[in-house]
Amino acid sequence: MRVWCRYAEPGAVHNRKTLNQVQDDRKFAIRPRLIFLAALLTLTPTPLFATDLYIATGKLVDVRAGTVLTDQCISITDDRIMAVAPCGATPKGAKRLEWSALTVLPGLIDLHTHLADAGQSADLALPIKTSPAATALIGAHNARLTLEAGFTTVRDVGTYRGLTDIALRDAINAGHVAGPRMFVAGAYITLPKGGGELNGVVANEELPADMRLGIASTPQEAAAKTTLLMEQGADFIKTIATGAVLAIGTEPGEPELSEAQLRAVVQAAKAKGKFVTAHAHGAVGIKNAIRAGVRSIEHASLIDDEALKMAKASGTWLVMDIYNGDYIDDIGTREKWPEEYLRKNRETTDVQRIGFTKAVKMGAKLAYGTDSGVYPHGQNAKQFAYMVRYGMTPMQAIQSATIRAAELLGKDDALGSIAPGRFADLVAVNGDPLSDIRVLENVTHVMQGGNTVR
Repeated sequence: MRVWCRYAEPGAVHNRKTLNQVQDDRKFAIRPRLIFLAALLTLTPTPLFATDLYIATGKLVDVRAGTVLTDQCISITDDRIMAVAPCGATPKGAKRLEWSALTVLPGLIDLHTHLADAGQSADLALPIKTSPAATALIGAHNARLTLEAGFTTVRDVGTYRGLTDIALRDAINAGHVAGPRMFVAGAYITLPKGGGELNGVVANEELPADMRLGIASTPQEAAAKTTLLMEQGADFIKTIATGAVLAIGTEPGEPELSEAQLRAVVQAAKAKGKFVTAHAHGAVGIKNAIRAGVRSIEHASLIDDEALKMAKASGTWLVMDIYNGDYIDDIGTREKWPEEYLRKNRETTDVQRIGFTKAVKMGAKLAYGTDSGVYPHGQNAKQFAYMVRYGMTPMQAIQSATIRAAELLGKDDALGSIAPGRFADLVAVNGDPLSDIRVLENVTHVMQGGNTVR
């Protein structure tokens, strides 16, 4: 969906030409075309990197200890950090980078993005007007913007054009496209006409096959679609447990996939060593998802005290996108998005922030996710200021987008901190983000796996 995810997509008038295009789409296989496209995505060259680097930092944010170190040097070999220690002479054969006037942090992680998507607009039909090939190419552009903004890893939580996120991930991994490390869902597991469907354009049954890969009406169907997506290369599974804000005919507070369906997805994914996340605004849907065993809840806009306690007790992560409600109200009103979306956004924005504040005070697990794609890609860091405004310390906000996000992914042994053995993913900024968190909105240097991106 986009689903917003908080939201999904605004409406548009369908015409006969679009329907013919929809029918033509069915004549082609999805996966082979996307694999071919991934091989062609050579938009930017792979940056060269020195075998050994020695980076002198002014301040270094140790997110594991929650402290800031000074005058530290980072030793890097190929794509990994070898050591972090007080600066000394540059090791023989190493290239020294002087970041000694800057604050250096781990590469940032956004756990709720939609890179491989046509983008948010007032035109609900835009995703169907945009071919799988065009969607993947748009995704390559979005990936570059995201990486240059300092987000070296993302979890991409769904696309209307199923499997385009997998093609984009594979192109990035092959070095054909510059972008963050991607963990992708492939498609949404959703009810027919639910929050993960492109509703209101054509009859849902007439949508292209790649837009209905995850449609499931029963627990058995949900498990089968889960297996299908994992076979196609999904890294995790995204379920739609409630209605969405930007989806025609669905309400955020209403549960959609049942607890039994969600549990069937969790069990099928667990059998393959993968986890499940749930788009869930309403309290009932959140509780269904927690009981079913999902690893994280997206949005949690209408979470109540009982659901908060359940999340903390079970260790379920909350990924609450508390920035983009303002963007939707501003831009959506200006661009005349349907009143249904603007209403649902108003009904969820402030209460979501109240729930976020409660979650911080309670000590629930919180990780960074923005729903980029609802707002323009590359602006992911704008949420930091909101997290501080609504209860986090600057260090907690930074940790949510580094070590905590890596823990949610199960990759904290490789990502999310500046420590030996981790990938050499680094961000450098002018100023002190612990005094002014907004300096993260304008990064000076970005390094990913030892490659200097900017």
